[in-house]
Amino acid sequence: MPTADALRLAQEADLDLVEIAPQGKPPVCKLMDYGKFKYENAQKAREARRNQTNVIIKEMKLRPKIDSHDYETKKGHVVRFLKAGDKVKITIMFRGREQHRPELGFRLLQKLAEDVQDLGFVESSPKQDGRNMVMVLGPNKKKADAKVDQQAAKETRLAEREAEEAQERAERAAAAAAGPVAAKKERGRSENLDPEIDA
Repeated sequence: MPTADALRLAQEADLDLVEIAPQGKPPVCKLMDYGKFKYENAQKAREARRNQTNVIIKEMKLRPKIDSHDYETKKGHVVRFLKAGDKVKITIMFRGREQHRPELGFRLLQKLAEDVQDLGFVESSPKQDGRNMVMVLGPNKKKADAKVDQQAAKETRLAEREAEEAQERAERAAAAAAGPVAAKKERGRSENLDPEIDA
C-alpha cells in the first residue's frame, strides 16, 4: 500500500502509522496507538528487569596458617553465602616467607571446597595472583530458589517458636490453677553431697 494511503487510513481511524520492520522489503507498518505501544513496551522492560537475578559475589579472606576455630567461623560465613545463592570469592593472603609455600594455601582452598561441596561447586580453580591465591565457589541453587527455601525455613522456625510459647503459657496456667503448693518442688537430699556423709 502506498504511504499516502496508509497515512490517510491512520488519520481516519484516529491512530498512528508505526513502522514495525524498517529493514523488510517493503517495510512493514502497523496502524496503532503509539502512546499505548510505548507504554506497553516500557511495562515489559520493567517486568524483565524485575525478574532478572543479580549475581552478587561475596568475598572471604583467609591466611594460610589460620587457626581451626577461625577456619570454622569463616567456613560458616561461606556456607551462609552459598545457601543464599551468592557466589563466593575466597582469597588467601600470603605474607613474607609464606609466599614461598603456595601449597599451604592450595591445600586450605581444597579443604574448604570439600567441606562445602554439598552447597556449592568450584567455579574457578585456585590461581596465584601476586601475593594472593584466589578461588571462586558457585552455589548449587539459584538465588530465587534459595530465597524460597530461606522463607520456608523462617516460617517453620516461627511456627515452632509460637508452638513452644503456647505450650509454656499452658503449663504456667496449669501451675497457677493447681495453686502455689503444687508449684513448690519436693525438697530432698542435695544431689551434690557425698553419699558417705550423713546429714
